[in-house]
Amino acid sequence: MSMSEPAPASTTGDTVAADEGMHAHHGYIADKTAYLKRLKRIEGQARGLQNMVDDEKYCIDILTQISAMTSALESVALGLLNDHLNHCVVEAVAEGGPVAEQKLKEATDAIARLVRS
Repeated sequence: MSMSEPAPASTTGDTVAADEGMHAHHGYIADKTAYLKRLKRIEGQARGLQNMVDDEKYCIDILTQISAMTSALESVALGLLNDHLNHCVVEAVAEGGPVAEQKLKEATDAIARLVRS
């Protein structure tokens, strides 16, 4: 996607994936390399789980690895949420108006999704 194309809507339908140009960058950019490293590790865990099932490993061993992968994903999610709150939400609240209300609602909705998962 080029910089001149509009950002696509997110899969939830209630937020816009790229903030429609409201921010020069997202809050996680400073930690992007660390997030990518963690996500690649999680990707490797997922491949390992596929191999474990394919190799018919013991159920409890597979469940243990699923638990580790779930914890790793939750850790990434909490880090991203923290970055979002401390960057995007704080910036929007400082600006005030409907942008602040939108960012607070997005954060509240994201927290609710994380709590339910």
